[in-house]
Amino acid sequence: MRLRTVLAAVAAIVAVSASVLAAVALAGGSSTKAPRLTVFAAASLTNVFPKIDPHGRFSFGGSNMLAAQIQQGLPADVFASANTKLPAQLHRQGLVTTPFVFTANRLVIVVAHGNPLHLTGVRDLERSGLRIVMAAAGVPAGDYTRTVLARLGLSDLVGKAVSQEIDVREVLAKVALSEADAGFVYATDAKTVAGKVSVLRLPPGSQPRVLYAAAAVKSSKHLAAAKAWVKRLRGKSAQKMLRAAGFLPIPH
Repeated sequence: MRLRTVLAAVAAIVAVSASVLAAVALAGGSSTKAPRLTVFAAASLTNVFPKIDPHGRFSFGGSNMLAAQIQQGLPADVFASANTKLPAQLHRQGLVTTPFVFTANRLVIVVAHGNPLHLTGVRDLERSGLRIVMAAAGVPAGDYTRTVLARLGLSDLVGKAVSQEIDVREVLAKVALSEADAGFVYATDAKTVAGKVSVLRLPPGSQPRVLYAAAAVKSSKHLAAAKAWVKRLRGKSAQKMLRAAGFLPIPH
């Protein structure tokens, strides 16, 4: 009787284990660990992307530099740019999937906290002796800056910049550390150092259309997961995090 009881208990355990394994299989193999993706992303996404994916492996920088690295064959799964031009270019070259816009932003001017020089707007940047900093040409923030200045007839300010940086976060750091008097950055960048800089808005009609686009890199070893990651950027959870960081809704 005792042996029969033990055998019955073992049989019950085996049956339960089999049912658990079957449930996992029906759930789509949820026990399989998702791959950790490498995401090349614009510097302005530095604070928000790790919140969207705490387990991701991120490389942040100027979008143009990251695009060049993908062209050179550096391994990446996803590319997220601060413009639509670079992902579209990589798509034409067959390097990424069809890109789509997932958020937007605004360009602003940052000055020292409290605005000690009493600058009122972009035209005050023509004052002599001001240390102006901006992103270099080719960097999306740098291109947007040049678009604004051209619209306002202030393109000569480009030549007066004391430095032209490799990405927008470098511009922000220069002003926050008092190494420059004014710089052109995104509104979301300014928000990350609230209390260290003051913000000046651009004149009506001069604001460029700042759109962010993302795509999966076709050479990815985890292409299906990369495509799903990109799609997730348009989902409710990711969009909520982007809004909290100051990014704008997807334009329609």
